[in-house]
Amino acid sequence: MARLVVLALALMLTSSCFASQRIIGGRPAYIEQYPSLVQVEEYTDGVWWQKCAGNILNILYVLSAAHCFEGPYYDPLFHRIRSGSTYRHRGGNINYVEKEFNHPSYDVAAPLDGDITVVRLSRPIIYSNTVGRATINYHGARILDNIPVVYAGWGDTIGEYAPPEQLLDVQVYTINNDLCRERYMTLDTPPNIITRNMICAGVLDVGGRDACHGDSGGPLYDGKILIGIISWGEGCANATFPGVNANVASYTNWIAETAV
Repeated sequence: MARLVVLALALMLTSSCFASQRIIGGRPAYIEQYPSLVQVEEYTDGVWWQKCAGNILNILYVLSAAHCFEGPYYDPLFHRIRSGSTYRHRGGNINYVEKEFNHPSYDVAAPLDGDITVVRLSRPIIYSNTVGRATINYHGARILDNIPVVYAGWGDTIGEYAPPEQLLDVQVYTINNDLCRERYMTLDTPPNIITRNMICAGVLDVGGRDACHGDSGGPLYDGKILIGIISWGEGCANATFPGVNANVASYTNWIAETAV
């Protein structure tokens, strides 16, 4: 059993150089604060492990990141959702995935552009005080610069795949898209292109707060509104390169048409 766990962890660390599992500088939180937040688990070598996160759209659909559902274990058979739990890998309710719908523009115009997916579950979710639907941003909504926003998830806390047992959240700030683009253009290797379908968020030139490995597919909130889906970044909590999120407002119409 120990060998299987080690193999699973090795796969988690090597499956992507950027964010296939992507809170640093955060504080403990409770699922009652974020009832639409779920864990996305993947079955690898006989072990279920929390790979990413997601957001409940309605009783049958969850919104997450497309890169969480690609690779050798892309088949829905290898994915399930854990809702209603504050704690990683335990408690809550399990729902298996029936089908995954990656956005058709995913990875087309630029690496990780369109990094968004709608996941259909095999049976309905039951709402409660710990399980509820997200309120997503309206289509075409403008994202203002330097506003406080919040990441939440069960991802790495130090940048070396050290996930917490308890849900964490952290406040960061939106960063001007053009400024973020200029920063990432200095990198020689992809992903290094910021598009208008992305939101950059962090504490620029300071660092220390960010989403990280295991947070991908999870939420970026402006108040109670889901404005972004955690996608990728250059490392975690980097002072120069902020975290990058899929801009929900670029895809709201498609999400509404797909999650029915």
